[in-house]
Amino acid sequence: MSRHQVSITINGKAYTREVDARTLLVHFIREEVGLTGTHIGCDTTSCGACTVLLDGKSVKSCTVFAVTANGKELLTVEGLAQGKELHPIQEGFWEKHGLQCGYCTPGMMISAKHLLDRNANPTEAQIREGLSGNLCRCTGYNNIVEAVQYAAEKMRSDSGAE
Repeated sequence: MSRHQVSITINGKAYTREVDARTLLVHFIREEVGLTGTHIGCDTTSCGACTVLLDGKSVKSCTVFAVTANGKELLTVEGLAQGKELHPIQEGFWEKHGLQCGYCTPGMMISAKHLLDRNANPTEAQIREGLSGNLCRCTGYNNIVEAVQYAAEKMRSDSGAE
């Protein structure tokens, strides 16, 4: 079995590990690094529970090999908060009840971050499109959309872009 050394910066911290060539990024994050906020749902890119930002691009980490992330920057749900201060997206999910069981929540939040990084004032339709790669079995999506709208508004007002 082929082993490779990889160095990936996750949430601002560099991690170097030796992994099998076939190690998926989601397993690197969870098992090698110990960040368990990124969930494993389906292993087929259908559910989006494993969504992370890789060099600012939204990817489903269950279909990316860790070796392809070597030398790159990764953001997981653990990297959203600044210390004890919730990110506006996390606050939005709390305030607007955008979660029930919570299994899809990390991937939803990262997808929302990706959307809001590109579009500070998305329409409801744009939010739904931005979250379309993430499945939720509990909420019916309405509260999730409201959570993203809340976050967008808060992020705009915090930056003075209102």
